[in-house]
Amino acid sequence: MINPLRSEAEAFKFLIASIGYFGAIVIASVAGGKWVGLGVFLFLSAVVVAWWAHARREERPERTTPRPHAAGERRILVVANETVGGHTLRSMILERSLDVREEVLVVTPALNSPLKHWVSDEDDARAAAQQRLDTSLAQLAEAGVEARGEVGDGDPLQAMEDALRTFGADEIIISTHPQGRSNWLERGVVEKARERFPVPITHVVVDLEREQAELT
Repeated sequence: MINPLRSEAEAFKFLIASIGYFGAIVIASVAGGKWVGLGVFLFLSAVVVAWWAHARREERPERTTPRPHAAGERRILVVANETVGGHTLRSMILERSLDVREEVLVVTPALNSPLKHWVSDEDDARAAAQQRLDTSLAQLAEAGVEARGEVGDGDPLQAMEDALRTFGADEIIISTHPQGRSNWLERGVVEKARERFPVPITHVVVDLEREQAELT
């Protein structure tokens, strides 16, 4: 079953809100009796239902209008976090770049712990993402692919939406760990991206442990 909460940060906020929700009902019941408690329960429940319905109404991003293509040009948006430096991903980008003049944008979401996200402490997460991104861009350059990169929002779907607003991609490549080790796959990121964005999406699985074992 897919978790309806779209991120760890959202789950953390839900936990805090739940504690406040039940705490308010208990306090109202103790201070004013069961009928006051019931009234508070009904009121807060109505607020929660209204908020939830509003939060689930995700607006589709505006369709990006591709900029004029030069002959043989292809623009590729790559979204990857820990797998951004994987050989499998580089091979996929090289394959997509054969016989065309590619323009590649690599976006690495700045994943963070729920607590640090809650208190807006994202410096460490962004620094780690930037380091992985720089390494990946250097490896792509060595392979003959000119790419630029940026650290994106911690939510990969939001990171894709932000990138598409300024980068008219012909294709999105989403890189994840294998099934069972990928938080993005557990959250259905690839399926949601295919439903949400009007460009072809390719999913590439990068097994970093296997790649490392093959090098040793």
